[in-house]
Amino acid sequence: MKDLIEEIVKTLVDNPDAVVVRESGDDLEETVAYEIKVEESDKGKLIGKNGKNINAIRLLIRAAAAKAGKNAIINPVRD
Repeated sequence: MKDLIEEIVKTLVDNPDAVVVRESGDDLEETVAYEIKVEESDKGKLIGKNGKNINAIRLLIRAAAAKAGKNAIINPVRD
């Protein structure tokens, strides 16, 4: 799931090398949280107009996690 998030985010931003996705939780937990960190100049592209990009990413990841019987939380990191 982490790799899927990285690929989606890297296609959106100008500097894909700066994309970092951290996963918290383990295989035994029902809920897994992902933190996405991008460069300051790419945060607008990650979030999108009125949050459309980040909400679409959340929707895709929640659907994929539900298929695996888990819950997923996506949070962009604010520095």
